[in-house]
Amino acid sequence: MDANQPSLTIGIEEEYLLVDRETRELASNPPPELFEECEKHIPGLVHPEFMKAQIEIATSVCKNVPEARAQLASLRHTIAKIAGAYGLAPIAASTHPFSEWTAQTHTDKDRYNTLADDMQVVARRLLISGMHIHIGIEDENFRIDLLNQISYFLPHLLALSTSSPFWRGVDTGLQSYRISVFDELPRTGLPSRFDTFAEYRRHIDVLIKTGVISDASMMWWDLRPSDKFPTLEMRITDVCTHLDDACAIAALYQSIARMLYRLRHDNQRWRIYDNMLISENRWRAQRYGTDGSLIDFGKAEMVDFKTLSEELIGLVSIDAKELGCMAELEHIRTIVSRGTSARQQREIYTGGIKSGLNERDALNGVVDWLAQTTLET
Repeated sequence: MDANQPSLTIGIEEEYLLVDRETRELASNPPPELFEECEKHIPGLVHPEFMKAQIEIATSVCKNVPEARAQLASLRHTIAKIAGAYGLAPIAASTHPFSEWTAQTHTDKDRYNTLADDMQVVARRLLISGMHIHIGIEDENFRIDLLNQISYFLPHLLALSTSSPFWRGVDTGLQSYRISVFDELPRTGLPSRFDTFAEYRRHIDVLIKTGVISDASMMWWDLRPSDKFPTLEMRITDVCTHLDDACAIAALYQSIARMLYRLRHDNQRWRIYDNMLISENRWRAQRYGTDGSLIDFGKAEMVDFKTLSEELIGLVSIDAKELGCMAELEHIRTIVSRGTSARQQREIYTGGIKSGLNERDALNGVVDWLAQTTLET
């Protein structure tokens, strides 16, 4: 469009849970050698997370979604191979189907120790994993402008990603119970609105100067300006069990960012809606995923997600084609027709019960499916 167009580079972070391949329980104390081996084979791209039973990966800065997909596939398989030598397996799910958070311990790092001391039981319950997607937006004020506009689409992105229906062996009735757990922390949920980047920084600096936070990375909103990179980081989504689902969401997010820049180039913008309304859609996405409906604020009516998904694809198709991620974007149709990981986990569990399995064995079947599907590329 012009020389001032943002780079729209993409980087994806995924958090996995490590499970014992025999018991299917979380690996509450995985050996340090596992992480050392990961660092040796994929230096700088794998990190411990808050809970010892978690492991986080991050792609490098990618030009497009296909490049990010190739890196994610390689990272998932490398971690699985290394973990397998220790009798463990990674699962891409935002909650474990039955393991108890009370049996887990956090990683011994200064930042995590401070978090655990400050948040107490709220932090000890953080046995959840997510997916974060960074989009390169070099202009600081445009980053804030997008922060305000993209909030509208956050429930749609969440609905496509849901992978956390179970908690402590119980079907929560939600597609993303992770959101409920995460919302217990302060500074979570939908982002606040700002007119400029300077205004955003003034607010952040108040919290830093008073000692409430050490830096802006402790603002855990669903969408935030990154404190480390010139990016806008989308954080609302569950981690996707299917690699192609993750890439479809990445394609949609990247394409939305380009679409909004295209509007700006033509002196237009997306309408800003109050967080009160967006919060309703956020809840509906958390509860129903793609199996329900969201509110069309302009029409003041409910619209089923299948219809919404077609509207989204049509809205950003021009941008997806320019970004080279049209195939990934169209995979949204598969997510909607097949169901997200949350629906599939329920179907496996229900099928196990109907076939005569007890509850634990049926849940073991869910873990086995998660471990297998995490590696399907």
